[in-house]
Amino acid sequence: MEDQEPDLVDRGRFDAAVTPWERAQWRDAALGWAERELSARGLRVTGARQVRLRPWSVLVRMAVEGHADVWFKANPPAGAFEAGLGEALARWVPARVLEPLAVDSGRGWSLLPSGGALYRDVLDRGPADPRAWEEPLRQYADMQRVLVPYAERIKALGVPDGRPDALPEIFDRLVTENAALDAADRGRLRAARPRLVDWCAELAATGVADSLDHADLHDGQLFAPGPGRFAFFDWGDALVGHPFCSLLVPARAARKRYGSDVLPRLRDAYLEPWTDAGRRTPADLRRAASLACRLGAIGRACSWTRLFPGTSGTVGAVGATENAYWLRQLFAEPPLLPAG
Repeated sequence: MEDQEPDLVDRGRFDAAVTPWERAQWRDAALGWAERELSARGLRVTGARQVRLRPWSVLVRMAVEGHADVWFKANPPAGAFEAGLGEALARWVPARVLEPLAVDSGRGWSLLPSGGALYRDVLDRGPADPRAWEEPLRQYADMQRVLVPYAERIKALGVPDGRPDALPEIFDRLVTENAALDAADRGRLRAARPRLVDWCAELAATGVADSLDHADLHDGQLFAPGPGRFAFFDWGDALVGHPFCSLLVPARAARKRYGSDVLPRLRDAYLEPWTDAGRRTPADLRRAASLACRLGAIGRACSWTRLFPGTSGTVGAVGATENAYWLRQLFAEPPLLPAG
C-alpha cells in the first residue's frame, strides 16, 4: 500500500532476535499473502501495522477498515505445524478455538481474527477470584477429551510426540544438547533419570488416552469473549501426549496470582471431566495429575528449542537458560500438585 504508515515494531527483551521479518523479500511475501487473503473477503488493511517480533514468532496486528483487527502469525520451522493445527481444531472443536481466516500450512503462516477479551485482561480488571481458573480448565479438559480420537491425526500434522514413553529419550537429548548445563548439572540430571523413567511408566499405566497438550496455557493464551465462554489459542508449543501435562502452566499461573491454596480446587475442577462416570477414582486421577505436572516440564523445555534458525548469542543463551530451568524443575521438591 503506497500510503501505508510506518510499522510499529516491538522486540520486547529480544533486541538481537533473528526473525525472517528482517528480510524484505520474506516480509513482502508474508504481508502480500495476508492482504490478498483479506481482499478476497472484501477487507482492506488501513493504518500502521503493529509488529511483535520474538525468537519464536512474528506477529503482525493489522487494522482493517470497518472490521475488527486481524493478526498475521508466522512460526519457526519447528513450530510451523501450528497453522495446520489451528485449521484442524476449528473443524474438530469450533466452540473452543479461534477459526483462522486463512492458513498457509507449508510456510507456517496463519491469519487470525480477533478473539475478544484476553483472559489476563479480564482477570486484571475484575476483583480477585481464587476460583477464576476452574471453569476455563473444565472446558479445556472437555476439549481434550473430544480430541482424543484425533491424536494420531494431530501427530500427522507435525505436532511433536510428547507421550510418556517418548519423554525419557527427549530428556536425554535436551540434557545432552543444552549449552547452559555444565558437567555437574548433567551428572545430577542423568543420575535422576531412573525416577523420570518410573514416573513415565506409572503415568502411561493410568489408562488416560493421549490427546493435545497446549504446553503453555497461561492467562495470555485464552480469550474470554463472554461470560463463561473461553477460546484457547497459540498452539506453537503443543505436543501430543498425556493431557494432564497441560496442568503445569495454569497451576503455576494461578499460584502466582492467588497463592497455593487454590491448587487443589483447580486440579479437581480440571479432573472432573476425566472421572468417566466413576471408572477412575479421584485418588488415581490426582496421582496422575501430580506426575503429569512434573513431566510437563519437559514440554516447557522443548518449547525453548523451537526458535527461528540463526538464533544465537544472547538470545540463544536465554533459550538455553530457560530450557535448563525447566529440566531442573522436573525433580523439584515438593511437587507443584500433591498426589493427595
